[in-house]
Amino acid sequence: MRTQNEKGIALVLSLFLLSAMSVIAASLMFLSQTETYSSMNYRLMSQARYGAESGIQKAANHLLYSYVVPATAGADPIANYNINVSPVTFNNQPVVLSANATKPSNYPVAAVQTAFLAAVQGTLAAGNTTVAYAPYATLLSMQQIDVYGGGVETIQTWQITSTGSITAGRTAQVEVSATLETPKFPATLYGAFGTAPTCGALKFGGNTQSNSYDSTAALVGGTPVISNSGGNVGTNGNMTESGSADIFGTLSTPRVGIGNCSDGNVDALSTSGGATINGHKPPEAGDVITLPQAVSLPTPVVPPGVPTTAYNGNNQILLNGASVGNVTCTGGTLTLGAVGVTSTINMNSLSLTGNCELNVLGTVVLNIVGAGTTTPFDTTGGSLANQSATFDPSTFQIMYAGTDNIKLTGNSKAIGMLYAPNAAITVTGNNDFYGSIVGKTVETTGSSQIHYDRHLSSTFFMVGNPMMSSFSWKKY
Repeated sequence: MRTQNEKGIALVLSLFLLSAMSVIAASLMFLSQTETYSSMNYRLMSQARYGAESGIQKAANHLLYSYVVPATAGADPIANYNINVSPVTFNNQPVVLSANATKPSNYPVAAVQTAFLAAVQGTLAAGNTTVAYAPYATLLSMQQIDVYGGGVETIQTWQITSTGSITAGRTAQVEVSATLETPKFPATLYGAFGTAPTCGALKFGGNTQSNSYDSTAALVGGTPVISNSGGNVGTNGNMTESGSADIFGTLSTPRVGIGNCSDGNVDALSTSGGATINGHKPPEAGDVITLPQAVSLPTPVVPPGVPTTAYNGNNQILLNGASVGNVTCTGGTLTLGAVGVTSTINMNSLSLTGNCELNVLGTVVLNIVGAGTTTPFDTTGGSLANQSATFDPSTFQIMYAGTDNIKLTGNSKAIGMLYAPNAAITVTGNNDFYGSIVGKTVETTGSSQIHYDRHLSSTFFMVGNPMMSSFSWKKY
């Protein structure tokens, strides 16, 4: 039985439900609006970030391909900078190349700054808006290194910072930072290295040895202390050992396997007789190191204008800047360089015969051209007497870019760095070579010994490929 006071409850409930539905609908509208704004903000932030990354890439591209690094002399000498701090400074302020209005530039050469500003700033179209990017680069470090194969190079590390901005309508700004680094790697890690990817790129036979010493250590009895370790050798191909040859160190190669090498199957090592690697026959674990890839070494620069006429080197003295043709020395002394001086001397070829002695003073870089010759460097019958008191091989650097033969023959002692990555090198007789040898192929016979100077690994370098690292970003 219905009572009178229950009339109208449906209307009240309907009003409550309508109110609740209105609140829910309003909440959904606000939620939808929030999602729309969130999506819009994310889109704007992403667009601004992509613009900032574009600035990073344009700045890196300019620094790698258009910017000229400071040198020892010239319009932008390295002496303008304090390279002993990080970041590098000029006029006691960090060195900065800037295309960003909020970051002042500080670079000693105005033209370099102008070129950077013109090349790296810009805009990107992004839907119905435009993203502007404005990078700047701070020089974190800079150094000059002696490059194996000749010459000095400047390597740098830059921190590149770029902002990407959207200023029309809804605004957004993102900052991206990355490090552009040019690495260096030790170049002279081996007593002997053969660049050829073939069988017999290295050949050690007879009673030959490879071991090591440290030219910075004290001499004992006027000679270095030789260690039966550290005499590492390497090749892009195969090493063939025979007789009683001993490698007191490791063999590094991208090849694998031990056995009979053939053109269709270039393995790492072919050994016979009593020959050993790291004192072991057969090799044990760790004696043969597998390189991840073939080692690529640069070809030395060939000096222009070197004559090809005959030159009698008997009792001659050649100083810095000398450029002579086919030098033969059959007796007496041929002197290169002067005490306390770094000399660059160019020759077409050099042949030491008879009782000729090659005497090297100071530091000498000897460039051999080898035009029209089959053996551009030959010490058969002669001897080297360079810097025997120091045993520092960096004081005599022999550079040859060609493909002909180089002979180190006789019963002499030689101290130096022989760099001929395209040539066939033979070491015969009872030679003691203190330093490092690089050739397309390297063959040693007789009782020759290669004494690798371990100090070279921290003296000469190869420049690696530039890389981007330490990438980060933030929004405002």
